[in-house]
Amino acid sequence: MAMNLGISSYCLSRKLYTDEMTLFDIMDWAKDHDCTHFEIVPFGLPLMQEDGKTPNTEFAQKVKDHAEKLGLKLSAFSLNACFIRPADEEETVEQKYANELARVKDYINLAHIMGIKKMRVDMCSGQQPLGENTPEQFEIDFPALVKAAQEVADYLATLGMGLTLENHGLYVNGADRVIRILKAANRPNIGLTVDVGNFLCVDEDPEVNVAKAIKYADMVHLKDFYIRSNETMLPQDGMYTTFTNMSKPVRQDGKRKEEAGPKIARFGYVGTAAKNKILRGAIVGQGDMNMWKILEIIKKSGYEKEISLEFEGMEDCVAGTYYGLETARYIWDRI
Repeated sequence: MAMNLGISSYCLSRKLYTDEMTLFDIMDWAKDHDCTHFEIVPFGLPLMQEDGKTPNTEFAQKVKDHAEKLGLKLSAFSLNACFIRPADEEETVEQKYANELARVKDYINLAHIMGIKKMRVDMCSGQQPLGENTPEQFEIDFPALVKAAQEVADYLATLGMGLTLENHGLYVNGADRVIRILKAANRPNIGLTVDVGNFLCVDEDPEVNVAKAIKYADMVHLKDFYIRSNETMLPQDGMYTTFTNMSKPVRQDGKRKEEAGPKIARFGYVGTAAKNKILRGAIVGQGDMNMWKILEIIKKSGYEKEISLEFEGMEDCVAGTYYGLETARYIWDRI
């Protein structure tokens, strides 16, 4: 069984922020490196007009046209979202929900223009907005999460598209939680995006959870992590790349002073829900996850749909993505 392997634009999004590549360059790169498909994430892309609210339909059409020219399948669009935000002085819970649903529909419409059939939409990205990640809080929020999944899936169905729910962030994560939402929503066009690494974010075993979730999968995200105990590592600024002016120590009148230095990329770790481990992205096959076992579980399950590489490590993202693709294929062919 051949590996249906592609990449997410997320892998090379660092090059978008530094203006070294465009999305079309990344799509070319994917095609040149034998990717069977390509996944879109919004990071670094002009998907909204300058007002930040109006969908850029012209750009979406250009993406579709370029994919068709390359013969590169656009497999999925992955969107962060959250439907359970608490009220504040400006908006009620109901208004926040309605506004988020309208925003999500705008991105769904853009994905539809691109010809994409699968839409990953989170019901709650990151952590629960009140910072509570307990079974009791999940039971409280569960009806709203199910309702959101149903409404998004129903809208997607009118466009001939499907919804995937990903184990993502520190709340709607773990196989049991996402499978519960999928089953309770009870829509034929809902599946899972099984992210093999994200189970670690809620301190769960990737191998056990992949085995639980793979039969519901409509997409797999393949990534690797370094796993370290929290108390052994220097505190850092979160896992995502930022570009800042690096301060440098200088001495004036015998006193230490900080001055702006060169602009560099800063990287960090993400803490897990239990706060006892921290994770940093790795090149697939070079981190602490048992990638051989995880890919064996996926392959032996008979899964033949898309697998999308996600690289979010400190290494050069082009090199990290290239070696991740090569390693994934190497393992797949030997299991």
